[in-house]
Amino acid sequence: MKHVFGPVQSRRLGRSLGIDPVPLKTCNFSCIYCQLGRTRPLTNKRKAFFGVSSILAEFATTLGSHGSDFIDWITFVGSGETTLFSRLGSLIRFVKSMTELPVAVITNGSLLYLPRVRDELSAADAVLPSLDAGSDTMYARINRPHCDYSFAQHVAGLIEFRKQYSGKLWVEVMLLNGVNDSPNALWDIASVLDRVEPDEIHISTPNRPPAEEWVDVPSREVLEHAASILGSVARVLEPVEVEVEADVEGDLTDAILAVISRHPLQEIEVVRSLAHWVPGRVLETLAKLAHNGRIRVIERYGKRFWCSADTLFPDQNTNARPRSLFLARQNRSDLSA
Repeated sequence: MKHVFGPVQSRRLGRSLGIDPVPLKTCNFSCIYCQLGRTRPLTNKRKAFFGVSSILAEFATTLGSHGSDFIDWITFVGSGETTLFSRLGSLIRFVKSMTELPVAVITNGSLLYLPRVRDELSAADAVLPSLDAGSDTMYARINRPHCDYSFAQHVAGLIEFRKQYSGKLWVEVMLLNGVNDSPNALWDIASVLDRVEPDEIHISTPNRPPAEEWVDVPSREVLEHAASILGSVARVLEPVEVEVEADVEGDLTDAILAVISRHPLQEIEVVRSLAHWVPGRVLETLAKLAHNGRIRVIERYGKRFWCSADTLFPDQNTNARPRSLFLARQNRSDLSA
């Protein structure tokens, strides 16, 4: 599938069936923590990158193969910024006409200052924008936005959207060790969120490979202190492991690649997914994934993550692939267990 992936386990939405309407990596930010690496080049132009009919056809096929009992949310989440897809409003409404499952949109929130974008997202049951900074300086340091966007626009868009939106507004705050987790930085963020009045505030930390190697995770004590500053609707999200869901009659390697291009997987997550879906053929499938040229490995936090070969992590060898040593050192019975 080119546009539809999962279901995958989400920290906020349970079992989420993803719909990706933009190419990798189409974004107006180049966040230092982004699990899809750096953005080159930044873009600020909304486009109909793909046909709505082709996306809907994939969605109908995938929904039919899984059934709604095994899905909690339909989630629009882009390989970059979701709202850069100019026909997002139509796509949301078509999807809602095809299922009774709730629909969420994950966005960096940068385009909410545009009335048309606010109107398009109003059809969703939940909108999950980001706010990682409480000042211009911190905004520039963390999110590294396109020059056409300002922190003031970002905040104004969130406030205006809250005024007109009747669904669930859940704002994510990504906290980074030594960057935006000081008391002063947290009070700045809290001041903005008081004006936005979201239904929930989700405190996240990077649990996938950040774009910049030096980005690190705050301590648990700092996270709990942050929650107390950000208010009663704030909670710290716990990391979850991802298991790839697929039809065993289909191509599991394609299913894994579809997830990896949006959500890099720990090597152990790949192995566990294969052991579940193709017991007895784990090494064979791993070898196929490792040598097709569409995979690279990024090492962060002492872990190895499998990512799309098209991601830009400048501190890594751009030709890096999963080591054959990894395959060689695994015991066949362990992988197939």
